[in-house]
Amino acid sequence: MSTIHVDIVSAEGEIFSGDVEMIVAPAKMGELGIKPRHAPLITNLQPGEIRLQIPDEEERQIYVTGGILEVQPHLVTVLADSALHADQLDEEAAREAQEAAEKAMAGAVGEDLATAQGDLVEAAARYRAAQKLRGKRR
Repeated sequence: MSTIHVDIVSAEGEIFSGDVEMIVAPAKMGELGIKPRHAPLITNLQPGEIRLQIPDEEERQIYVTGGILEVQPHLVTVLADSALHADQLDEEAAREAQEAAEKAMAGAVGEDLATAQGDLVEAAARYRAAQKLRGKRR
């Protein structure tokens, strides 16, 4: 089976480097699936979960807060704003962050509203990823 090399890095350092059968990433315009020999592209990422289908292993998830994804026929590079392996997500902290962002949106106007909306999108994506992981742990 053919594979494509994936490098995921953030300011904190290298998160993942290896060959995968497929990568699914949360692009700005929707979820994007990439397999070997994919057409080249560059896109922005939104907060969400990157799923890696690694040969002979269980699917691996990495949560990103955003970033840039570059695809070449045999290489995918993710430059994440920040990233966590799925097992590093704290569901309770994510839920609290989502609630705080929702409260901030209630009284926000103008530029504060845009910031609050961005915070809410990120917190909601982190909470969904944590919930999904909890279901897999059981």
